[in-house]
Amino acid sequence: MVARTVLVTGSSRGLGLEMVRQLAQHITPPDVIIATCRNPEAAQELQQLSKSHREINLLKLDVVDEGSYTALVKWVREIVGNHGLNLLINNAGIAPKSTRITQVKWQQMVDTFLVNSVAPVMLSKALLPILKIAATQAEGSGLSVKRAAIINISSVLGSIEKNDKGGIYPYRASKAALNAITKSLSTDLRNSNILVSSICPGWAQTDMGGKNASLTPEHI
Repeated sequence: MVARTVLVTGSSRGLGLEMVRQLAQHITPPDVIIATCRNPEAAQELQQLSKSHREINLLKLDVVDEGSYTALVKWVREIVGNHGLNLLINNAGIAPKSTRITQVKWQQMVDTFLVNSVAPVMLSKALLPILKIAATQAEGSGLSVKRAAIINISSVLGSIEKNDKGGIYPYRASKAALNAITKSLSTDLRNSNILVSSICPGWAQTDMGGKNASLTPEHI
């Protein structure tokens, strides 16, 4: 791992928790891992993990509470110092169970877009000055997590081309929007030497993915 400082949203369970675990247990772990979630006090696995890995810092963050971003940015600045933030992983997400057009509800669409699409771009905007600090630390102009990067956790369900089954309106649409946001961010931040990309980790056995998923979080 070449990223010195990393922030992961949605770290209390599922893929977020596993990413924090694997980062901390890497042969060359980051100097700082900032794990955020809505209720750190109730995140028992994350709490235990932080006790055995001093580089893990737990911060409270509800990604749809934009009013809390100012305090978050202040905390992150204090934690990472002059190194800045090398890697932001926008992982927090929700997936309503509704499927067909007869089942989808207004509030499901709104809530899912807020978490899966709006929050990643607004959090990236809020943390951009700290990412830019990290981007100036490495020599050259190559794009990588060694310099600064924003990684958005997307899904194949956000693909318009591969949507041959329909339904799943809130999740599909929000992830398609996230992919469009990622593309715009990658263009806007290229001259700042900040890498922006979205990845699909696969269908994993998490609270969101369900027990029938093909992969365990450890294999993502």
